[in-house]
Amino acid sequence: MTSRTPPITQTDPPRPPWETLPTMYDLPSDNPEDPGLPDDFHFLQPLLLFLTFLPPNWNPEQVYSAPDLNLYYDLEHPLWYKRPDWFGAVGTSKLYRGEDLRLSYVTWQEQANPFVVVELLSPGTEGEDLGGTPQEENRPPRKWEVYERILRIPYYIVFSRYTNELQGFHLVGAQYAPMELEEGELHLPELELKLGIWQGEFQGIERLWLRWFTEAGDLIPIPEEKVQQAQQEAAEANRKAERLAECLRELGIDPDRL
Repeated sequence: MTSRTPPITQTDPPRPPWETLPTMYDLPSDNPEDPGLPDDFHFLQPLLLFLTFLPPNWNPEQVYSAPDLNLYYDLEHPLWYKRPDWFGAVGTSKLYRGEDLRLSYVTWQEQANPFVVVELLSPGTEGEDLGGTPQEENRPPRKWEVYERILRIPYYIVFSRYTNELQGFHLVGAQYAPMELEEGELHLPELELKLGIWQGEFQGIERLWLRWFTEAGDLIPIPEEKVQQAQQEAAEANRKAERLAECLRELGIDPDRL
């Protein structure tokens, strides 16, 4: 006696895609055949972007960013993904459904698509990152097409560590248009942030880094810088207190009795 596969029943109304399509638990978070070309810069630069991506007009609990995370984008091809060097999203929770650390970013399971993507150019990926690689038939689209036409990510930014060239593209209508640098910085008014090149030391390495700034042009500090700033402010407050105490003593007033 042969067994029969039970028929697939269709609900009425049909269930929404996020209930029937794969989630981040079902999709691979890595591809051993496509490991990329990791190096120190591709680890440290996205980390600096991650630490300083703090849009002041958004609740921090509704801001998410990640380096080197699989970004799934196509409902019809759920195994297709891109892996941006770094991306930031607003309007979505830090944790997946408010509960778990993400394994990947599955756009049909998320509340918002990425708002800004940064790719770090290298000789082996420049053509793909800038849309210069010809599209192959029956192959996934290039990054440029995914970001521009499928996900419609408002800002796409590329930076070369070899030439220190910063380029930005803003979605205008149906396609990306080049952004103008304002005093060497790219302005993202919807986030009240600027992205620019900063000469300084990060993780003990002095060089030019890509970094987030406030609209006023001030650095958004990393945790270590916040500690240093607090220590400097405390030391300055102590110096002021000592000067005030000395002035009181010169007037014949014992500050310890006040």
